Amino acid sequence: MAIAESIVNLLCRHHVRLFTTSPPQPPHLSNPTTNTVSPINPDHLLRVCTILYQQQLSPEPRLHSNLRACQSQFDQEEHLTHELFLQVCNNFPYSWRPVYRFFLYTDASPRFTHTSVSFNKLIDVIGKSRNIDLFWELLQEMGRRRLVNDKTFRIALKTLAAARELKKCVEFFHLMNACGYEYSLDTLNKVVEHLCGNRLVEEAKYVVSKLKDSINPSGVTYEGLIKGFCDVGDLIEASKVWNLMVDEGFEPDIDAVEKMMESLLKINRYDEAMKLFQTMRTKRINDLGLSSYRLVIEWMCKRGKTAQAYALFEEMRERGIQADNLTLASIIYGLLVRGRVREAYRIGEGIEKPDISVYHGLIKGLLRLRKASDATQVFRKMIERGCEPTMHTYIMLLQGHLGKRGRKGTDPLVNFETIFVGGLVKAEKYLEATKFVERAIWKGLEVPRFDYSKFLHYYSNEEGVVMFEEVAKKLREVGLFDLADIFQRYGEKMATRDRRRDRTTEP
Repeated sequence: MAIAESIVNLLCRHHVRLFTTSPPQPPHLSNPTTNTVSPINPDHLLRVCTILYQQQLSPEPRLHSNLRACQSQFDQEEHLTHELFLQVCNNFPYSWRPVYRFFLYTDASPRFTHTSVSFNKLIDVIGKSRNIDLFWELLQEMGRRRLVNDKTFRIALKTLAAARELKKCVEFFHLMNACGYEYSLDTLNKVVEHLCGNRLVEEAKYVVSKLKDSINPSGVTYEGLIKGFCDVGDLIEASKVWNLMVDEGFEPDIDAVEKMMESLLKINRYDEAMKLFQTMRTKRINDLGLSSYRLVIEWMCKRGKTAQAYALFEEMRERGIQADNLTLASIIYGLLVRGRVREAYRIGEGIEKPDISVYHGLIKGLLRLRKASDATQVFRKMIERGCEPTMHTYIMLLQGHLGKRGRKGTDPLVNFETIFVGGLVKAEKYLEATKFVERAIWKGLEVPRFDYSKFLHYYSNEEGVVMFEEVAKKLREVGLFDLADIFQRYGEKMATRDRRRDRTTEP
């Protein structure tokens, strides 16, 4: 049975069993006394880190003696602070030994009491260094000291799952329950979301299945897994979780439905995605909102199905859903691709506050029609209206005028190599420059497409300002005013970059 067919059948079910079990809440963690964050003396921090690095293998008495001497040398009123401990951890983000040795030193001090924040920082460093045995010991110690919170769960499960310690992932929940942190559905959902966000979906599913006797998963749990499997491109597993969720009486929310449709569209399974969308229109049309319509309309316009997209657009408006600029940009692009230029312009002119997505829809559509001059006119209009072009805008326009592999003109002033190869050489990209020189010598030689993004990046500096001005001047001499305006505008953008940056930092 196809994925979409199975999902469609499940969506048609009307009886939904509501999950009513109230999960037990974890014990309230008393907030430790908040210390006023005092600035750390950088010389003091450097000295402490130097001792920890150089003497990380030294016997404990010697190391502690040197650290105490360091504290006395800088005459600190508070010999140890939490801020100092956190800064030391930041200086050794992937090295467990210096951090752990400093933890032992601070833990032995009567003036220092570790909190959830300092412990979480410690286990985060040790987890990143993949010292799983020590990591597990410290997790148990946190449980005994009652310093565990939601962040501890996220760090613990992510580290153990990434190390494929799946049994320990499950055991951690049981361990915390024994320490007084009762099984919590809310905590499980946060862990699943965190694991799926780090593409550890298989591991998240394993934890959910093994904890089922202790924590009954909810619809939120299953939806997190569905979205996670869609993100990693495993629609088979996403469908299985979907089936399991509906079998247990939970109805997928619109976010899960949209995620499944989006994933099907990405792998060009258009028919299955539309079956799912049509089922929603038939059974749950009130759940369909702007995001659902936008998703389908955008895909239809990209695939040239302008008539169907426009019909959906009209349906959306009849239901009182106001189209946003992204949806209108897709409609404009679809109309332009079909050659319906006047209609596209009429919609564009009717938008009260067009943003860059609308202008990009116009530019991209006009370039598909090989109307590079008209696209450049839209570029000028967007600048007049105060809409700042992005790098993508310039790349689209340059490709529209010069082609994806560049253009070799008869006039040396518009010769592709004259404009670009010099920039590659100055950026010390000799191999790429050589390929284009070879094309000039051996006509017809196939070379890779030119990377306009890299070229513009090479000249995003003061030297580029002068170069773009010179190129624009030469292009105007031979009548290529559109290209000249594009290069000149980019040069002006580079010239004002520092000024804009300074302006953003002003109070």
